[in-house]
Parts: sequence; structure tokens; C-alpha cells
Amino acid sequence: MTHVSGKTALVTGASRGMGRAAALALGKAGAQVLVHYARAAEEAEGVVAEIAAAGGRAQAVQADLSAPDAPFALARQVRAIVGDRLDILVANAGVSKAVPIEDLSVAEFDSLFAVNVRAPYFLVQQLLPILGAGSSVVLVSSLGARAAVGTLAAYAATKGAVDTLVKHFAASLGPRGIRVNAVAPGVIDTDMSNFARTEEGKTFVLGMQALKRIGQPDDVGDVIAFLASDAARWITGGIIPVDGGSKL
Repeated sequence: MTHVSGKTALVTGASRGMGRAAALALGKAGAQVLVHYARAAEEAEGVVAEIAAAGGRAQAVQADLSAPDAPFALARQVRAIVGDRLDILVANAGVSKAVPIEDLSVAEFDSLFAVNVRAPYFLVQQLLPILGAGSSVVLVSSLGARAAVGTLAAYAATKGAVDTLVKHFAASLGPRGIRVNAVAPGVIDTDMSNFARTEEGKTFVLGMQALKRIGQPDDVGDVIAFLASDAARWITGGIIPVDGGSKL
């Protein structure tokens, strides 16, 4: 692992799953990590404690990113803690909804886009004053952005929007020396993919993957930490599949 010693990082949705894995990987590599959570305060403090136990520095920060003003409030918290320099932003927080097209409500549709698209957009906007040359932004896309998987049309549309943001952000922020990339996980063993914990679900997942195991949060967290590090210094505008060779 390439070190990110002395760097500051914000990871949203870091109390569990892929966000937790990314926060731990960054902390292990030497970054000061702000562990964002919406409601899982105890879990977030557990991540902070785990980073500290390994000799790192971390602090929990709270914001419900479904609220329109939350990215602005979170950015203020971050700036109060790290001052005038944030080196790494991992916009991992997201929500999913598996539902047939004809059954999705307007409120559910709006909630998906609020958390998965609006929040990272305005978080990047509000943190730009403290993101400088050498900073790295990592967004989270999905296998669903490039392939039809189950009843995830609206969720997949949010991730397609994330893919578009990656390109525009990378092009716009590149002259400032800021890199912007995304990871695109397949099915990962998290609460968002509970169906893969059933025998039927596991069989379905393994049937569409080249690598025959269920992906783990660390599989994604380590790639996020790589993209955030100087080892990925010549990578921007990329959307990296982390899916075990799904839907080849």
C-alpha cells in the first residue's frame, strides 16, 4: 500500500461496508480520516477507535446527506477540523432501492438522486476551496451503471449520473491538479446486497462473475485507497470496475 502519511481524508458513509473499509485502509496508510455517518454514531465511533488503535488519527462527523443543506453543513464541519487543506474526498455514502419500474414512487426516486448524486456534487463544490494540487476525489459508481442487474433502474440511473460527473469533474478540476475517479463495485457483501447472502442470491451472483466468490468491502476499500494515493497520480477521469469480472 502506498502511504498517504500526513494527508487528510473525508470518507462519507464510513460507519459500515465499503466506506468503513476505505476509512480503515486510509487510516492504516497514514491519513487523518474524518469518518462520516448519518445515523450510525456507535458504528462510526467504532471505526474511529479502530483507526486510533492502529496508531492513526480519526474523528467522526455527522450529516444526513438526504437533506438539501447537508453537504454545506458537512463541509463547514470538515473545514473547522482540517483547516485549509483536504487531500482526499471519498464520496461513498449511498442508498439503493430494488423495485419494479411501475412500483417506484416519486419520493423514492427523489431520495435516490438526493443522496447518490446531489450530495456528492455539492460536497465537491463546497470543499473545492480546500482541495488543491495533489488532492484526490473518489466517487462510487456501480456495475448497474453499465449493465442491467435486477430491478435497480432508478438506482442505476443515479450511478450513471455519477459516471458523468467523474468525467466533468476530472476535466474541470484537472488544471487545478485535482484528480477525480470512481470505483464501480459489483455485488459486495454489505447490507445493501443482503440477497447475495441467500443460496439463491449467491448462485445468481457467482453465475455472472468470472471470479467465483462474493466480493468483500476490503476489495473495494483497498482500490479506493490506491486511487487516493500518489501511486495513482496519473489516473483521472477513470471508472475502475471492482466487480470480480461481472457481466463480461
